[in-house]
Amino acid sequence: MHWLNYHHLLYFWTVVREGTVTAAAEKLFVSQPTVSGQIRELEKAAGDKLFRKAGRELRLTDTGRMVFEYAEEIFSTGQELMERLRGRGGARALPFHVGIPDAMPKLIASRLIEPVFHLPERVHLVCREAKLSELLVDLAMHRLDVVLSDSQVGSQANVRAYNHLLGESGISILGTPALVKKYVAGFPSSLSNAPVILPTEGNVLRRTVSQWLQKIQIEPHIVAEIEDSALMKVFAGRGLGLVPAASAAAGDAESQYGLKVLGQVPDARLQFYAITVERKVTHPAVMAIAEAATKDLFAR
Repeated sequence: MHWLNYHHLLYFWTVVREGTVTAAAEKLFVSQPTVSGQIRELEKAAGDKLFRKAGRELRLTDTGRMVFEYAEEIFSTGQELMERLRGRGGARALPFHVGIPDAMPKLIASRLIEPVFHLPERVHLVCREAKLSELLVDLAMHRLDVVLSDSQVGSQANVRAYNHLLGESGISILGTPALVKKYVAGFPSSLSNAPVILPTEGNVLRRTVSQWLQKIQIEPHIVAEIEDSALMKVFAGRGLGLVPAASAAAGDAESQYGLKVLGQVPDARLQFYAITVERKVTHPAVMAIAEAATKDLFAR
């Protein structure tokens, strides 16, 4: 049986958390060659490189990222154990690992997750953001408890997972008060040649808005295509363009980015799902998300 040397793993984990070998050596009160030697030993055991150099920076390889995820869980659990042994930790927090696809609207994701913090038991939340296909692999490997997504898993996916509809929302066009004032008259015809920031191609929101614009034969001036929904709203908040968003998050967009509703995309609906490997939801945090989504966020 091959045994993992946790001493080697600790040195690796510290390098990743501190950012450099030098900083890790200072944290561990050892020399830099000692840290480097321990990492080389761990790479031998792993049979692969854990870091790659990018200029003067160290970046994790795919293997390195996987090892770090496990190291995070191992050492955070160890810290909880020591706290409990010293009588400071109380009851152990319920671990809750959530996957958020890159294109998922962050305001919706945050509103969906928020009820977890109000559960009677303590919860240790870990969020991972990646492509939906990558998150589904982690879900199948039980590294995630749930994936929150604006698209469901199709039958073509190689992962057995279940889609639990949380609710649906209309689509609003948002902008700064100045842009709303400028384009509100004659909406949606006023969008012709208006500056617009859209999600990148392949996104559900982008596809829906593009189909609507094509249907009404309006061609805005697309000033940017941005994958991250939060960054889209940051640019929109600076007056660089109008932006589409889920109507359920319009209030948050106003308070956080200063955006106002210009108008609605008629008959357009976005659907949001909790994707799990269970046919029936049993995790208390996922149950809290589903209940709050129905009663609050997506309440008709």
